[in-house]
Amino acid sequence: MDMSSVLGNTVRDSGSMMLALLVFLAVGTMAFATMAFVRARGGVKRRTLGIADEGEGKPSRSLRYSSLKAMARLLEYTTKHYSDTNTDTTKVLRTRLIRAGIYDSRGVAYFFIARTALAIGLAAAIFLLLPIFSSYGGSFFWLMVIVGGIAGYVSPSIYLDRRVAKRTIEHRSGFPDLMDLLVVCADSGLSMEASLERVGRELGDTYPSLTANIHVTNLEIRAGRSLKDALERFADRLALDEARSFATLINQSIDLGSSITEALRVYSDDMRHQRLSRAEEKAYALPAKLALPMMACIFPVIFVVILLPVYVRVHSMNF
Repeated sequence: MDMSSVLGNTVRDSGSMMLALLVFLAVGTMAFATMAFVRARGGVKRRTLGIADEGEGKPSRSLRYSSLKAMARLLEYTTKHYSDTNTDTTKVLRTRLIRAGIYDSRGVAYFFIARTALAIGLAAAIFLLLPIFSSYGGSFFWLMVIVGGIAGYVSPSIYLDRRVAKRTIEHRSGFPDLMDLLVVCADSGLSMEASLERVGRELGDTYPSLTANIHVTNLEIRAGRSLKDALERFADRLALDEARSFATLINQSIDLGSSITEALRVYSDDMRHQRLSRAEEKAYALPAKLALPMMACIFPVIFVVILLPVYVRVHSMNF
């Protein structure tokens, strides 16, 4: 075999290898690109399905979604159960929730669920943690468990009472300002409905709870309820004697055909005097309230300052 034939075979073999390598690279590149495209498209589909599941409420495998769904079912069942119940206790509870500023239709369900969960949770926590921090057992242990359950049971009710008391103070403080603004609106020629809407916008930053109740009253009037009924419900939500007197005053003015502006002006002056009287009453009661803290905190210090030099002189003379 001569040299030329060997070189020709080598060139042909290298050309075949180069061609095979190029074909392999082309096929590999196409396969890699296809796999990357399929993977990216699958990721887009999964994200799209996830967004659709969140938007449409379709089932999901996550623990968080399952917990939220179970809680929603529990709320729906509890709300349906207590919405069909019209006992006196349920009516009083709805009134307390509204006076506390909770206008959600599921408020009764939230209240009973929170009360049950807190009672069981606090009792279970004391049952598990008390043996770790204390060596007491027997009747004391079970007494503490029962006390924890009772505390959890009454905690939501105490919370509601505190919210109602706080909002009552706000309503009583803002009611004279409400009356003054109503007088100004009535003098300018606005009707009672327009005056309430205007006053609600003006008092929004200072008295948010009172403004929310005024807004509810405006919505009731727009929905077709008469002004008399809307004002009576407004007084029931505020739970103030001043609000009940105001509703009675407006209703009597409407029934008798008298001037609402004059009635509002007289009642506004009365509200201003009542607020001044409450302020004076608190000021006059302040010395009596300060007597006990002064006796407990200030007088012992004064006695020490006065008697300490005498004690030191007597003690030094004895020595």
